[in-house]
Amino acid sequence: MQNNTPSGHQESPFKGKTGLRRLINAFGYSMDGFKAAYKHEDAFRQEVWLSLVLIPLAFYLESEALHRILMVGSVLLVMIVELLNSAVEAVVDRVSIERHALAKRAKDIGSAAVLLALINLTVVWGLILFN
Repeated sequence: MQNNTPSGHQESPFKGKTGLRRLINAFGYSMDGFKAAYKHEDAFRQEVWLSLVLIPLAFYLESEALHRILMVGSVLLVMIVELLNSAVEAVVDRVSIERHALAKRAKDIGSAAVLLALINLTVVWGLILFN
């Protein structure tokens, strides 16, 4: 059975839950995503450990709320971008593991996004700690 929208686009058959059931399912899927990323992605695992050091350090080092928000936010941004990059890589690999210019481009762009998030983290922490 195909579930089509009024515009004719096919919808996922897994859609349809609403209310509290949808929230519970979404939370479970998110936990599955965290577990999969931690198990299969070395970079994400490293960033989790880094966050376990940096986030408490942000509360220890800084007294200004805005500084703490920026420091913690920059750490979380790295993890968010890494999760999205890992998702792109998984989809690209699911489609084909053959070398292809578009697959390389997609993976390289995701990697560049992670690099920018790491640069952002470094700049935010550096400006706050050394200013």
